[in-house]
Amino acid sequence: MEQIIRIGMDTSKHVFQLHGVNAAEQPILRKKMVDFFAPCLPTVIGIEACAASHHWARLLTGFGHGVKLIAPQLAKPYLKRGKNDAADAEALCEATSRPTMRFVPVQSVDQQAALMLVGLRERAVSAQTQISNTIRGHAAEFGPTAAICPYPFPVSQLRLKGATPHFSPGFLPQYSGFFL
Repeated sequence: MEQIIRIGMDTSKHVFQLHGVNAAEQPILRKKMVDFFAPCLPTVIGIEACAASHHWARLLTGFGHGVKLIAPQLAKPYLKRGKNDAADAEALCEATSRPTMRFVPVQSVDQQAALMLVGLRERAVSAQTQISNTIRGHAAEFGPTAAICPYPFPVSQLRLKGATPHFSPGFLPQYSGFFL
């Protein structure tokens, strides 16, 4: 078997498309397999930077391969034909060979976990703000208004101003504990 000098790998949910070239830049590998890399001699592998690419980069680095993550928009100019997994793998293989290509650094598990927590916190704060604004808007329809507080605003601290029984519909006093 000829020596593979570079491999492009396109990842998806269930299938991995591989495209490998030899020293003469001739394609010699076009396969769909996951366990292919363990027995291979160490080589350079280009992977499109996506959700699971950091996991695969760490795994393949453990096998001794050099892994380079490429942002999708940087690999797109090397796409020669229609968008499919095989063409993407070939484009990644070609993009990996470029000396001026910018690569995405592989993140550790701790870095990924920290970024996940930051993203979850941003979504929680956004949802909390959305809920408080919705409550304030619905309460304003019945007369009472709530002060706009500094961001982020805990829903549990929402205070209704001017809420009196004669301005509230019948159900509002029953559920007022939710707002206070």
